[in-house]
Amino acid sequence: MRATLIICEKPDAALHLAEALSESGKPLKREKYGAPYYEIDTKDERTIVCSAIGHLYQVDTKGSPERRHYPVWDFAWKPKHQVEKGQRRQELWLKAITELSRGVDTYINSCDYDVEGSLIGYMILEYACNGAAHIAKRMKFSTLTEKELREAYANLMPRLDFPLVNAGMCRHEVDWLYGVNLSRALTESAYKFSQRYSTLSTGRVQGPTLRFVVEREKEIMTFVPVPYWTIEAVVEIDGREMAAEYQIERLETNRQAEEVVDKSSGRTGTVEDLESKRYRLVPPTPFDLSTLQAEAYRHFGFPPTQSLGIAERLYLDALISYPRTSSQKLPTTIGYREVLSGLSKIPQYEKYSNTLLSVEALRPNEGKKTDPAHPAIYPTGVSPKRRLEPREQKVFDLIVKRFIATFGSAAIRESEKVTIKVDNQTFFVRGSRILNKGWTEFYEPYSKLEEIILPPISVGQKAAFKRVSAQKKFTQPPPRYNPGSLLRLMEEENIGTKATRAEILDTLYRRGYIKGERIVATSLAFKITELLLKYCPRVIDVAFTRELEGMMERIESGQETRERVIFETVEHLKPVIEDLKANEAEIGKELTKTIKEMKMAEITLRPPCPQCGSQLRIIRSRRSGKRFIGCSGMWKNNCRFGLPLPQFGVLTLLEKDCRECGFQLIQVKTKGKRPMISCPKCFQAKRQSMTGSRSG
Repeated sequence: MRATLIICEKPDAALHLAEALSESGKPLKREKYGAPYYEIDTKDERTIVCSAIGHLYQVDTKGSPERRHYPVWDFAWKPKHQVEKGQRRQELWLKAITELSRGVDTYINSCDYDVEGSLIGYMILEYACNGAAHIAKRMKFSTLTEKELREAYANLMPRLDFPLVNAGMCRHEVDWLYGVNLSRALTESAYKFSQRYSTLSTGRVQGPTLRFVVEREKEIMTFVPVPYWTIEAVVEIDGREMAAEYQIERLETNRQAEEVVDKSSGRTGTVEDLESKRYRLVPPTPFDLSTLQAEAYRHFGFPPTQSLGIAERLYLDALISYPRTSSQKLPTTIGYREVLSGLSKIPQYEKYSNTLLSVEALRPNEGKKTDPAHPAIYPTGVSPKRRLEPREQKVFDLIVKRFIATFGSAAIRESEKVTIKVDNQTFFVRGSRILNKGWTEFYEPYSKLEEIILPPISVGQKAAFKRVSAQKKFTQPPPRYNPGSLLRLMEEENIGTKATRAEILDTLYRRGYIKGERIVATSLAFKITELLLKYCPRVIDVAFTRELEGMMERIESGQETRERVIFETVEHLKPVIEDLKANEAEIGKELTKTIKEMKMAEITLRPPCPQCGSQLRIIRSRRSGKRFIGCSGMWKNNCRFGLPLPQFGVLTLLEKDCRECGFQLIQVKTKGKRPMISCPKCFQAKRQSMTGSRSG
């Protein structure tokens, strides 16, 4: 009997595929070394469906690596459990796949159809299945629905997608060469100077991304506010009051503003002109990954990695198409009516799905971006088989309504402008009304059009100026990035990939380079960027990083070779690393000073000790291991002032003060729970009050 081995990327995908290929829908589930797999037996063939658990191989130093040595140029692909500690599960998983591959006639890579999925499957087939990569076939699909999986299996690609494999290998190898050498140079320089270990890192994408944040922070720090004046006015027409705006949005001097107030306040003007325009607001384009992450952050505050993780769970539940896509296209082959018919069976989408199903021709409003591997993100029309978690439900609802909205008609909005003259001064009253809600009705509450309905007004009517005032304001610095806007900037600048950009942001947070939702660059970020600009400016040059991205994209299309890109990478990096190594002492000194200052700032509170005026700090007791707020004058002044702190979770000192007592607030984050914000001083006062009332 012939045997076929199909390798999926994740266990859930393996289950969906096995169920789709099994005629009864119930494949035989087995387990080997804790790794589940499925068997489908027919008269002529035995099919085994197993899975990876993400990457089971990764790049590492060739031979027996010295973990802190650099530079390193010789690398090899190794099983993940040989490179990282605590990867016993990956070791057993590989062992199971190797044993399942014995005696197999046909091998199929059924991992996600993108660079990473192609690489994951190739590595397993090549190294765990005795070189089977060169005789293996490839499955291509964008959803885990039964229909699409069966079609993909019936139309197998005769060989693996080697251009994608080579591009994936090259990207990992280039990132490793940059990351391991530059990161070790920074980390070792600091360690050799201070003899204290701090994990520092940078890389070909991480460096330029951090530079974006640092440069924006510099703009904010050096920004000089410039005063200007605006006019706020309220006019009454036919007994109804409404806001009016002055013809000049910003006035440069207070004298100009006061002159406008003097000439209009308490006066009566005349309506001199009426103007109305109609606008067509076209439907939104379908979601690619970046716009989904941006919308999920805007509406729900979900960080990019979280919204991607949720989308991947929805994909594995066969509820949406593959989320790691750059496409804004919805080809007709996905079956618009079939998807909408499925959605119509879900109560909250029934009304709008049926509305679209009654339309003769369905045409989505597509965007410009394409992806050769996958269409835009869309719902499959499959109803959830389990109760979705609240966050999953939010992202699912967003994706469904976005998909439906792309098929809607244009919204029609009418704007009205009333021109009023008073003593040679011109004011405008503006209104708007929605003539046709169109697609916005499908996309509520994620899109709302506000209306300002004006009463009937005609030319020649009188307008009494009830209130007119000049408001002094100041120009504002450019806004700080948030995770969504920084992600969009990375995409616009073409650095990183749709799969890695969110991970880069997470790394910058973990390293202590950035903090806050409105992203602030820390002093360590400034120092790292300063040193890289000094010793290796090309490494954090966006143009250079973009150039490398282009080279790797050309590998995907067969126009560039992996070997040439690796050679050029090493040739560029060698003199850079040599220069960093020659300046280890100076680099280590500067890094150590910044790290010490930053760590001290993280534990030092703004308000002084109320008893002796010394600095208050977060202290951990050597005897009990508990943390508390204590006075730095404890040893000099014998000051015993202290306040309690929560003992569990990540503690952060906030820039905000308590409204009741003015003391600095703290925040504690515990995994799986909402952040807790508290005032240590008020907490202590309440605890003492409760203790006193009980003793009384």
